[in-house]
Amino acid sequence: MKKYIVRLSRDERKILTKLITSGQGPARLFTRSHILLKADQGPEGPGWPDDRISEALDVTVQSVERIRKQLVDEGFDAVLSRRPYTQKASRKKIDGMVEAHLIALACSKPPVGRARWSLRLLADKVVKLGYVDSLSHEAVRKALKKTS
Repeated sequence: MKKYIVRLSRDERKILTKLITSGQGPARLFTRSHILLKADQGPEGPGWPDDRISEALDVTVQSVERIRKQLVDEGFDAVLSRRPYTQKASRKKIDGMVEAHLIALACSKPPVGRARWSLRLLADKVVKLGYVDSLSHEAVRKALKKTS
């Protein structure tokens, strides 16, 4: 027994049909429109099972289930629109001050017994000096590469 049943109104079917027949737009929108039209359990819809829709449209059954669930939970407009992209907050540990100390340290004499500074040595020394709590050698590499 399906938990999320798709029942489209006439207006929604018209919108989906118009989207499909227009021939312009993202492929994701066409696929979702086809899935909703085939999954429609209403009086005008064919009411195909998920596995049949999956085969016909070359998508996974989970995709069909996810789209049905999104329609029931979030509404018709949410299925057809993309979620807004939110950029993750930058977690840079090396700001201008730390970068200046890092460059000065890299230009200084290496520790006793070493011919030159390694990225790991620089990262450990910056942490030991208390400029940051923790720092990876990769972050040091990126900072030094940026400054050449």
